[in-house]
Amino acid sequence: MGFVSIDEGRSDSLTPEGVPAASSPEGERVLERLDMPRDGVPPVVGDIATLNQVIEAFAAGTGPVAVDAERASGHRYGQRAFLVQLRREGAGTALIDPVELPDLSGLNAAIADAEWVLHAASQDLPCLSEVGLRPTLIFDTELGARLAGYPRVGLAAMVEELLGLSLAKEHSAVDWSTRPLPEPWLRYAALDVEVLVDLRDAVSAELARQGKLEWALEEFAAVAATPPPAPRVDPWRRTSGMHRVRDRRRLAAVRELWQTRDAIARQRDLSPGRVLGDAAIIEAALAMPTTLSALIALPAFNGRGARRYARQWTEAVNQARALSDADLPPQHLPSEGPPPPRVWAERDAAAAARLAASRASMSELAGELGMPVENLISPDTVRRLSWTPPKEITSEAVRARLTTAGARPWQIGLIADRLTETLQTPAPPPEPPAAAEPSAEA
Repeated sequence: MGFVSIDEGRSDSLTPEGVPAASSPEGERVLERLDMPRDGVPPVVGDIATLNQVIEAFAAGTGPVAVDAERASGHRYGQRAFLVQLRREGAGTALIDPVELPDLSGLNAAIADAEWVLHAASQDLPCLSEVGLRPTLIFDTELGARLAGYPRVGLAAMVEELLGLSLAKEHSAVDWSTRPLPEPWLRYAALDVEVLVDLRDAVSAELARQGKLEWALEEFAAVAATPPPAPRVDPWRRTSGMHRVRDRRRLAAVRELWQTRDAIARQRDLSPGRVLGDAAIIEAALAMPTTLSALIALPAFNGRGARRYARQWTEAVNQARALSDADLPPQHLPSEGPPPPRVWAERDAAAAARLAASRASMSELAGELGMPVENLISPDTVRRLSWTPPKEITSEAVRARLTTAGARPWQIGLIADRLTETLQTPAPPPEPPAAAEPSAEA
């Protein structure tokens, strides 16, 4: 299989052999399809003896380590890894089954000092951490692509854009808990890490060309140092369609149904949505059926899966119905942050003016830098600063607040002075009172 390597000095118009790439009669670029890993598809590692061989090989390898993980989102409960893929120069590619080998800390020790190359690292790091894989130095090709201003930052799109390769992604949403894993899936998994180091080199070169490489390295360090997210408070409140639930009794029904579904999903190791959809939870909470027959008559409960646990769903609704008013959940959780921006103009016109000016300034700067505004600065940080600015709005005070909020030095250097200016935006003058209507007698 032909394979493009950045190290070979390939340009976008050259094939791996260094000759002009083929083009269509219309002059469109023709991509090379990536179908088979250069070393073939390695067997899945599922025993300690073979894992020790992998550890030895990767310890002796050189350069960055490409790392990826496959989960069974939408199929199984939780976000744990069902396959871990790695590749390193001199070691080749390894496909490891973390179900059979749930402790990969020995492998982690062998590659701890290397740079790990991942695509969308924040998605994979939590499940990798669960099996003992915790990097200290990473390069995130997706985050780097965002900072470089690419409009499409998915792995297949970036491989196409920068390496001139067509990378199939038809197996991205399959059930990776399947055993044994089919050979086409393993081929797909091996190819994902095969392209990562070359993609890393291409993204790094583009970031350096734009003068953004140091910014990216600060971002990667922050991602690597971020601890796993804390459990959400009242995760049931994220049920899709919650905006339709407008009283506390029905809110309690959502909570009881969600918690019942979660317990069943956990026990059966299924994605909660495969047990009962969010739409069914909301429909039952709004209708508050008192009997099993009334519940299964609801349109959202006409599927076999929803009906299978109809008795439990009915009991959950009745539990909510039986709660005292004091035990009902509050309509909204208390928030230590600012209110929704849509109400700022009424509550604090000066804050609304600061927010409008700050947002406009950050969007303008992000456009000049060619990156999404959310990568320049967290929108939540801008909201909090605008709602409650420092008592004395100086550059030093704004920089201190940005640092406390977790902004990186490169971000602070770019935005602090601009925000200092926009946070001094005066409140709009009050509207003059409406002129009195002339009386009928006049």
